[in-house]
Amino acid sequence: MQFHCAAILFDLDGVLVDSIAVVEKQWRIWAKKHGLDPKYVIDVAHGHRTVETVAIALPNGDHAAEAAAVEQAEIEDTAGLKAGVGAAELVSKLPPNRWGVVTSGTRALATARLRAVGLPVPLRMVPADEVTKGKPDPEPYLKGASLLGVLPQDCLVFEDAPTGVRAASAAGMRVIGIPGTYAANYLSHADGTIASLRDVDITPNEDGLVVTIGAE
Repeated sequence: MQFHCAAILFDLDGVLVDSIAVVEKQWRIWAKKHGLDPKYVIDVAHGHRTVETVAIALPNGDHAAEAAAVEQAEIEDTAGLKAGVGAAELVSKLPPNRWGVVTSGTRALATARLRAVGLPVPLRMVPADEVTKGKPDPEPYLKGASLLGVLPQDCLVFEDAPTGVRAASAAGMRVIGIPGTYAANYLSHADGTIASLRDVDITPNEDGLVVTIGAE
């Protein structure tokens, strides 16, 4: 597959950063603290903003305070974080004004994770604490396109969660799924799937970016 686009938007966790062990560990701790089923909480957490996960799993709790506590625990827990396979090589090929991150984590958490794995913090980022509605609503991806100064239909997105795929599609963007957090069948609404970012090659030109999937 080959795509011509003006810019690329990446989800963070499960795409640029392999953080699943940390995410599940901290949600497991939180679930047990509140007497909740850890598996259920983890299933809800993937692809949702922290405050939304808290609201769903603990409807009568102090959502803002609980979300802040979980986020701080995740910021402090960097053991086991790794850059996504092929992530460093791929972003190194991208002009700084041609890519951004759209994440269900806060700006502080996203920045901490990128720095922990040695990836650059992009010039343009749409974190959970700077949108009104999180994924699967298209708002985060529409804001990402706006920040980059491009039309939504001229963006290519890399996502690992069904909520993210739906959000990007609803924004009118083409989206490539990366199974891992979810099996490939959960990402069936994507325009294609890849094993990792290692399967992607990018060539910038005067018109934007030429993105080749499965270059090898």
